[in-house]
Amino acid sequence: MQATGRTLTAVLGAALLIGCVSGPAASKQSQGPTGAPTGATGSKGSSADERVLVFSKTAGFRHDSIPAGVAAVKALGVEHGFAVDATEDARAFSARNLARYDAVVFLSTTGDVLDKKQQHAFERYIGQGGGYVGIHAAADTEYDWKFYGGLAGAYFKSHPAIQPARVEVEDRGHPATSHLGESWNRTDEWYDYRSNPRDRAHVLASLDESSYTGATMGGDHPIAWCQEYRGGRSFYTGGGHTQESYADPAFRQHLLGGIRWAVGAAQADCRPEKGYTPLFDGSAESLARWKQAGPGSFSLADDGTLTSSGGLGLLWYGASEFGSYSLKLDWKMASASGDDNSGVFVGFPASDDPWSAVDNGYEIQIDATDAPDRTTGAVYSFQSADVAKRDRALNPPGEWNTYEIRVEGERLRVWLNGVKVNDYTNTDPARSLRDGHIGIQNHGAEDRVSFRDVRIKQLPARAAAQGD
Repeated sequence: MQATGRTLTAVLGAALLIGCVSGPAASKQSQGPTGAPTGATGSKGSSADERVLVFSKTAGFRHDSIPAGVAAVKALGVEHGFAVDATEDARAFSARNLARYDAVVFLSTTGDVLDKKQQHAFERYIGQGGGYVGIHAAADTEYDWKFYGGLAGAYFKSHPAIQPARVEVEDRGHPATSHLGESWNRTDEWYDYRSNPRDRAHVLASLDESSYTGATMGGDHPIAWCQEYRGGRSFYTGGGHTQESYADPAFRQHLLGGIRWAVGAAQADCRPEKGYTPLFDGSAESLARWKQAGPGSFSLADDGTLTSSGGLGLLWYGASEFGSYSLKLDWKMASASGDDNSGVFVGFPASDDPWSAVDNGYEIQIDATDAPDRTTGAVYSFQSADVAKRDRALNPPGEWNTYEIRVEGERLRVWLNGVKVNDYTNTDPARSLRDGHIGIQNHGAEDRVSFRDVRIKQLPARAAAQGD
């Protein structure tokens, strides 16, 4: 029959179109993260085992930058060791096929691009730990699919003409933004969104609406963000309208960092963050409220990074003590081995002697090579971190990590890149955590650790905090 011939042709055509995105199932999600041995790097590095699917189907406006975007992601894969497949065939969204990928990149998709069955398969994929990367018009996609709107973070509303603008980088601990300065000047088509994702997602960068014309979001204008979403990871960037974007090294690095985080090759804290006050914002002016105790020092680089030199000393915030608070800061180790001794001190009295902090406060260790109760995430010499969680959450030397150290009453909790790795309760009245200063250690000549973006949020005072 003629219809049978047409059906056979369609099936063969689909097989040729999907090509290498079809094949035997090998669920990435069921394999789980790659754990590292104690004291080693916890974040799995990029490898040929990581595979990304670039999906660029359009049912509305079609961007002429799509071919450049596909080529850029493929080039990043070659350069950094992950496999990339590309398709515009929605039949790639089957449970069997999606299980082959660590992340799916929606590259300037528009309109309704998946049917109900394909949507269900993608929801299941995300629920099993899959990654999503949305680029530019990915926010102009699937308006009637509530799950997708939550995953992307916000839907497109409108945009003014292509023009230069200033991007304010809010989080430089994430691999998508760690290479950037505090601001980033670039030309693109700047989207306004129907809602602000800040309450649901972690904003990495926002637009300074005074730097260009036509913005409508009222001053708080996120343009790149990340979030853990229903079991999976989601990264979105509003950049990428122009072909030139994909030839820009800074934008390509931005995409690479988002992809690496989405596939689990790099870790970051993507919980929503609001209400923090900077204690050190990268400026020399903010350092005026800090004091150096003991030998050694910290040097301030042009990019707002503090790096330790010599020691054993302590740079501590002298303007005030703190009682109940959440302290966040970004840090990285320099040596390939991770043997860079340093830490964050909390709960100690004012003193020009760094040993006062050692004897009266608590240190959250950074060095990844010592004994379990004296290594990354440990309350030094008092309580080890959860080593398995710590190893999975830890980025390797040379990459930024983020600590949250939360003190409420005598309870001290530590999050590493958004993962809770320690929960310690003080019982020694001489070391009370109910008030005290905070500081960062410069341990010795061979130890080089960098810090930036130290910020704090004061919390309601209470005897002990329950839950997370």
